[in-house]
Amino acid sequence: MKLVVLGGGESGIGAALLGKKLGYEVFLSDKGDLSENYREILVKQGLQFEEGQHTEERIFAADLVVKSPGIPETVPMIVRLREQGIEVISEIEFAGRHTAAKFVCITGSNGKTTTTLLVHHIFTHAGVDVGLAGNVGKSLAAQVAEEAYPLYVVELSSFQLDGMFHFRADIGILTNITPDHLDRYGHKFENYIDSKFRILNNMGPEDLFIYGEDSEAVRQKLSALKVVPEMAGFTYEEKEQNKTVGAWMEGEMIVACFGGREFRINRNEVSIKGRHNVYNAMAAILACMRWGLGPDAIASGLRTFPQVEHRLETVRIKDGVTYVNDSKATNVDSAWYALDSMTTPVVWIAGGTDKGNDYSVLFELVRRKVKVLICMGLDNKKLVSSFSPFCKVVDTDNLSDAISAARKYAVSGDTVLLSPCCASFDLFKNYENRGELFKEAVRKL
Repeated sequence: MKLVVLGGGESGIGAALLGKKLGYEVFLSDKGDLSENYREILVKQGLQFEEGQHTEERIFAADLVVKSPGIPETVPMIVRLREQGIEVISEIEFAGRHTAAKFVCITGSNGKTTTTLLVHHIFTHAGVDVGLAGNVGKSLAAQVAEEAYPLYVVELSSFQLDGMFHFRADIGILTNITPDHLDRYGHKFENYIDSKFRILNNMGPEDLFIYGEDSEAVRQKLSALKVVPEMAGFTYEEKEQNKTVGAWMEGEMIVACFGGREFRINRNEVSIKGRHNVYNAMAAILACMRWGLGPDAIASGLRTFPQVEHRLETVRIKDGVTYVNDSKATNVDSAWYALDSMTTPVVWIAGGTDKGNDYSVLFELVRRKVKVLICMGLDNKKLVSSFSPFCKVVDTDNLSDAISAARKYAVSGDTVLLSPCCASFDLFKNYENRGELFKEAVRKL
């Protein structure tokens, strides 16, 4: 059985390792350059690979192809592979076929990383033997090959969901859906929505689907679907009359009900702040209640959860100015939640690769909270024209100039917020690289 792995990142290396364990003849191909640590793993394991090219003769000899989520379905090679009847799947799908583990799976346009890490933290804090995988953490396939946890908490991007066919979530969480990655989905929001709802694939009546009720796109899609698993919604609104399943607010209290049990915690006791993190906490609470954790274990996990890197991460306070790294905010909705959580005047650093963004939802927040917008990108025309009516706008094309501008305009009591609202690929390798370089520059001030 010949397994070809396309892409030599975390998921690709994991798929190759699992393929070797299963006895496949493995060949990994990456059109770019492999990182040194991944290359060393492949050499040490005696796995065949190439980099800087795709040798079609070897790729089209495959019985099964596992592709990186970063490779679009529309790439000619992928189209031809499918036309020739060669199965092309994701690393998550591949791993799921070779484990009897249970899965708590989280997707959504915003909040999925924090929710994933929060669920995992509450479980581990309570002594549950659980792995962390998917779009965050170590490759699921690598863990199935090496460690084989009985339970995994898995973050799933829409790209990963697109390559999943038989995989099944025991607990599925859909935080919300707002326009994102539309360049990957034919610039059609409905295609992106359909991709996110693939998390419901194969779920049975014994499973639980947790969803954000306040997301209009989620509500509309659910109204047209016959959903098989049990459902539990969460909302920032007050409790509906006779509501017995789900999560909601009662004043400052987060209230969750499931399985005839009720859980309550003051939102101020949760270690991570802001409305968006109330949503994340609600989703996590419902998942943990479904798994059977008691109220003390859940509350303790919520109180001790650390900051998430690159997500409203306080870097330092310098001369009375608070610097916050929110580099993971790669779309409009994420930036909205970041700005909404600000309680001091904001010097906002934004910009990057625009993904067809509609910035109008931010206008009122920017008018009320932002004193200066510093654009950081190679092409800032859309940002400048969109926000000039609401605040002062400074145009820069590199991180150094953006930091210098922030230092110029921020005074004691202000917050400098990196919440880019755009992808990072014009100036940086990825959002992590952008966030790390921002933190490095701030620490040198």
